[in-house]
Amino acid sequence: MTPDASSKKEKLFRLVVVSFGLLCVLQAAVNISLRLALYSSGAKRPDLEAVIKNLTEEGEDLKRKLNSSRANFEAIIKNLTAERGDLKRKLSSFVNNSQLGWMYFNHSFYYISSIAKSWQESREDCQQRGADLMIINSEEEQEFGRQFKRNTWIGLTDREREGIWKWVDGTALGTSYWLPGEPNHANSAEDCVEIWNHEKENHWNDIPCNDQNHWICEKVGPP
Repeated sequence: MTPDASSKKEKLFRLVVVSFGLLCVLQAAVNISLRLALYSSGAKRPDLEAVIKNLTEEGEDLKRKLNSSRANFEAIIKNLTAERGDLKRKLSSFVNNSQLGWMYFNHSFYYISSIAKSWQESREDCQQRGADLMIINSEEEQEFGRQFKRNTWIGLTDREREGIWKWVDGTALGTSYWLPGEPNHANSAEDCVEIWNHEKENHWNDIPCNDQNHWICEKVGPP
């Protein structure tokens, strides 16, 4: 937040507090005027001490309301300041990690490798970075992974049980984007999945896990 913005917020706060105080004074003045009008109208004269007592109580009540409102505004400003600090830290983390090869998309951070490794080695690299191989949960994320135009491992495998595809977080495969004819389990040795043939909308391909590929790590929140 710039000094000008901070100064404007402080002035606005003061303006609100002063306005509320003026409203309190105005209400007290109206009450007094109504009582004076009551006297001048010839109505039955009320007990003067009772009138003074009521006015005193109303004044104290207005004072409490003013103090309460001021405390509420101070709490709001404190919360906004804390949120500003949190956003600043997140932005700093995002900028720093972007410079280290991470990319932000739809509430997650992604790391695209510059070298090739096996599926298991790729996953271990992601885990060392506090992440895991990419899990594709939507068509938008599918398109995001396709834009890099290179063969990349994703976190999908049926190594535990042939034909039962699971993501690295243990969830079963739901919506899929297989190439036509895939998965084909050629020679019963294709247990890991890559993004392949980026010109097609559906481009998943199962290949042997020991093949060498680039990979995409995914981490929810700052890496």
